[in-house]
Amino acid sequence: MTMMQGAWIDIGSLDDIPQQGARVVKTPLGCIAIFRTAQDELFALDDRCPHKGGPLSQGIVHDSAVTCPLHNWVISLVSGLAQGADSGQVKAYRLKQEAGRVLLDGSVLAPASTT
Repeated sequence: MTMMQGAWIDIGSLDDIPQQGARVVKTPLGCIAIFRTAQDELFALDDRCPHKGGPLSQGIVHDSAVTCPLHNWVISLVSGLAQGADSGQVKAYRLKQEAGRVLLDGSVLAPASTT
């Protein structure tokens, strides 16, 4: 996948992501879960719980958080931080909507150059 720095990648229609659900985008850096809240807010996180690597995309979306399906860790969709007494964090990515399309910030997906 070739991307220019600062490029936005069209990953699909807003309607492709169910409310209070998620879809997964496969990237060279791993899978990213795209979440949609009941209020149609969109968030993107690594699809791997910081606890035991559970698939966050299969978790329960509530308010602006997702509960991991394996061990019930609650992860903030805004920051990627584990909530409550749990500690850990997953990477959060920038998204935007344009004309009903969901766009992912491709600049963070470009492989680091080796010089």
